Amino acid sequence: MVFLQPELTGDLVRLEPLEQRHAAGLVAASAGAGDLYRMTTVPSTEAGAVAYVALAEKARAAGTACPFAVVRRSDEAVIGSTRLWDLQWWPWPDGHPRHGHDGPDTCEIGHTWLAKSAIRTGANTEMKRLMLTHAFETWEVQSVSFHTDARNSRSAAAIERIGGRFEGILRSHRLASDLQPRDSARYSITAAEWPAVKVRLAELAASRAAAS
Repeated sequence: MVFLQPELTGDLVRLEPLEQRHAAGLVAASAGAGDLYRMTTVPSTEAGAVAYVALAEKARAAGTACPFAVVRRSDEAVIGSTRLWDLQWWPWPDGHPRHGHDGPDTCEIGHTWLAKSAIRTGANTEMKRLMLTHAFETWEVQSVSFHTDARNSRSAAAIERIGGRFEGILRSHRLASDLQPRDSARYSITAAEWPAVKVRLAELAASRAAAS
């Protein structure tokens, strides 16, 4: 599906449609991270990366996900991965302006991880800005959700920092990376909230640029 293979470019990073050519870069990005990925599943071996990309490509082919490799523009290195996924289309009736609309009505941002060297560099904020802009302004979604392990305070703080609104805890919601039932903290941004969030993201980018 062509609409699930956009390339999104910012000042710091470029989000490319995830393909097998990125597998070696994913392994390099995940190396030496210590316990950074304690609550996140990342590909740490060549075989694991090949399987990781294959599953992402399968989801894209099924129309349920838009997976990306995160490329740092300064040196063209792969520094992680993320995706727009759990795409949902609502049953709009014939005659409604949304009937037959190509883009989904809701989606989630997730499967996000970055190399240790990319943490606190502005890459994560820019990734989110690129994906949120695409979701709200190209797909014209009604909302974007985020879920993180309820134990992952660092991830929760990052979501709140960009404007995600906490909705609650979903108990035993997903399988955690430690193979236990995971409670998920759910956040979301709605279409009505997007203009203010967009301004917030621009302010964060400007603040980081001024400090660098």
